[in-house]
Amino acid sequence: MKKEAEPRELMFQQDGTTCHTARATIDLLKDTFGDRLISRFGPVNWPPTSCDITPLDYFLWGYVKSLVYADKPQTLDDLEDNIRRVIADIRPQMLGKVIENWTSRLDYIRASRGSHMPETIFKM
Repeated sequence: MKKEAEPRELMFQQDGTTCHTARATIDLLKDTFGDRLISRFGPVNWPPTSCDITPLDYFLWGYVKSLVYADKPQTLDDLEDNIRRVIADIRPQMLGKVIENWTSRLDYIRASRGSHMPETIFKM
Protein backbone atom coordinates (compact mmCIF):
# COMPACT_ATOMS: atom_id res chain seq x y z
CA MET A 1 0.00 0.00 0.00
CA LYS A 2 1.29 3.44 -0.94
CA LYS A 3 2.10 5.85 1.86
CA GLU A 4 0.06 9.04 1.69
CA ALA A 5 2.09 12.23 1.50
CA GLU A 6 2.22 14.26 4.65
CA PRO A 7 0.93 17.83 4.22
CA ARG A 8 4.41 19.18 5.04
CA GLU A 9 5.75 17.19 2.05
CA LEU A 10 3.25 18.58 -0.45
CA MET A 11 3.96 21.40 -2.87
CA PHE A 12 1.21 23.79 -3.96
CA GLN A 13 1.39 24.98 -7.58
CA GLN A 14 -0.73 27.54 -9.35
CA ASP A 15 -0.41 29.58 -12.49
CA GLY A 16 0.44 33.24 -12.66
CA THR A 17 -2.96 34.78 -13.39
CA THR A 18 -3.58 38.08 -11.65
CA CYS A 19 -6.24 36.83 -9.23
CA HIS A 20 -3.91 34.01 -8.14
CA THR A 21 -0.99 36.35 -7.52
CA ALA A 22 -2.70 39.18 -5.66
CA ARG A 23 -0.66 40.14 -2.59
CA ALA A 24 -3.34 38.85 -0.18
CA THR A 25 -3.51 35.51 -2.02
CA ILE A 26 0.26 35.02 -2.09
CA ASP A 27 0.56 36.01 1.58
CA LEU A 28 -2.10 33.47 2.55
CA LEU A 29 -0.49 30.73 0.47
CA LYS A 30 2.98 31.51 1.87
CA ASP A 31 1.55 31.30 5.40
CA THR A 32 -0.04 27.96 4.54
CA PHE A 33 2.66 26.33 2.39
CA GLY A 34 5.83 28.22 3.30
CA ASP A 35 8.61 27.47 0.83
CA ARG A 36 6.47 24.77 -0.84
CA LEU A 37 4.54 27.29 -2.96
CA ILE A 38 5.16 27.26 -6.71
CA SER A 39 3.69 30.48 -8.07
CA ARG A 40 4.57 33.78 -9.62
CA PHE A 41 5.82 35.90 -6.69
CA GLY A 42 6.09 32.75 -4.55
CA PRO A 43 9.20 31.15 -3.05
CA VAL A 44 9.46 28.82 -6.06
CA ASN A 45 8.74 30.75 -9.24
CA TRP A 46 6.30 29.31 -11.78
CA PRO A 47 8.34 28.27 -14.83
CA PRO A 48 7.27 30.46 -17.76
CA THR A 49 7.05 27.52 -20.19
CA SER A 50 5.70 24.97 -17.70
CA CYS A 51 3.37 22.30 -19.08
CA ASP A 52 -0.03 21.94 -17.53
CA ILE A 53 0.17 18.99 -15.21
CA THR A 54 -3.14 19.30 -13.41
CA PRO A 55 -6.08 17.18 -14.57
CA LEU A 56 -8.32 20.24 -14.67
CA ASP A 57 -6.03 21.83 -17.25
CA TYR A 58 -5.11 18.90 -19.45
CA PHE A 59 -8.37 16.98 -19.27
CA LEU A 60 -11.50 18.36 -17.66
CA TRP A 61 -11.91 21.78 -19.27
CA GLY A 62 -11.37 20.53 -22.83
CA TYR A 63 -13.47 17.41 -22.33
CA VAL A 64 -16.39 19.30 -20.80
CA LYS A 65 -16.21 22.13 -23.34
CA SER A 66 -16.29 19.72 -26.30
CA LEU A 67 -19.49 18.09 -25.03
CA VAL A 68 -21.18 21.19 -23.60
CA TYR A 69 -21.07 23.00 -26.94
CA ALA A 70 -21.83 19.96 -29.11
CA ASP A 71 -25.53 20.87 -29.43
CA LYS A 72 -24.86 24.63 -29.65
CA PRO A 73 -26.79 25.82 -26.56
CA GLN A 74 -28.88 28.89 -27.36
CA THR A 75 -29.49 30.25 -23.87
CA LEU A 76 -27.56 30.57 -20.64
CA ASP A 77 -29.96 28.06 -19.06
CA ASP A 78 -29.20 25.56 -21.85
CA LEU A 79 -25.48 26.09 -21.31
CA GLU A 80 -25.79 25.61 -17.53
CA ASP A 81 -27.90 22.47 -18.04
CA ASN A 82 -25.30 21.06 -20.43
CA ILE A 83 -22.47 21.76 -17.99
CA ARG A 84 -24.32 20.05 -15.16
CA ARG A 85 -25.20 17.06 -17.35
CA VAL A 86 -21.69 16.59 -18.72
CA ILE A 87 -20.08 16.83 -15.27
CA ALA A 88 -22.65 14.42 -13.79
CA ASP A 89 -21.98 11.92 -16.60
CA ILE A 90 -18.24 11.64 -15.87
CA ARG A 91 -17.76 8.10 -14.57
CA PRO A 92 -15.31 6.88 -11.93
CA GLN A 93 -13.57 4.69 -14.52
CA MET A 94 -12.75 7.75 -16.62
CA LEU A 95 -11.43 9.58 -13.57
CA GLY A 96 -9.31 6.53 -12.77
CA LYS A 97 -7.69 6.79 -16.21
CA VAL A 98 -7.15 10.52 -15.71
CA ILE A 99 -5.39 9.86 -12.39
CA GLU A 100 -3.23 7.13 -13.98
CA ASN A 101 -2.27 9.61 -16.70
CA TRP A 102 -1.56 12.29 -14.10
CA THR A 103 0.66 9.89 -12.17
CA SER A 104 2.56 9.12 -15.39
CA ARG A 105 3.03 12.84 -15.97
CA LEU A 106 4.39 13.33 -12.46
CA ASP A 107 6.71 10.32 -12.82
CA TYR A 108 8.02 11.73 -16.11
CA ILE A 109 8.61 15.15 -14.56
CA ARG A 110 10.46 13.60 -11.60
CA ALA A 111 12.61 11.38 -13.85
CA SER A 112 13.45 14.25 -16.20
CA ARG A 113 14.09 16.60 -13.27
CA GLY A 114 11.44 19.01 -14.46
CA SER A 115 12.30 19.24 -18.14
CA HIS A 116 9.66 19.93 -20.77
CA MET A 117 7.28 17.07 -21.58
CA PRO A 118 6.78 16.22 -25.26
CA GLU A 119 3.13 16.68 -26.25
CA THR A 120 2.90 13.22 -27.77
CA ILE A 121 3.92 11.34 -24.66
CA PHE A 122 0.59 11.61 -22.87
CA LYS A 123 -2.58 10.70 -24.71
CA MET A 124 -5.84 10.20 -22.88
